[in-house]
Amino acid sequence: MAEQKYDNTNTFTLFKNDQGDNPKKPNYTGILNSEGVEFRIAGWIREGKSGKFISGTVQLKDGDVKPKAVEIDEDVPF
Repeated sequence: MAEQKYDNTNTFTLFKNDQGDNPKKPNYTGILNSEGVEFRIAGWIREGKSGKFISGTVQLKDGDVKPKAVEIDEDVPF
């Protein structure tokens, strides 16, 4: 029986992070896939006036990768 591959496009996973002795480390870390581009994500549990919530950051997984340049059509009349 052939093994099926799971399509991870436009999904994310978060795992509980060991903060050790550093309370500034994120509570959760994981990977986000958006349109085939992978990002590292991190989340911190916060307390607000409406209760607990998670705030976070998103960074390209491969730090050397830069967003693709957009070609400019010089014939556009504006």
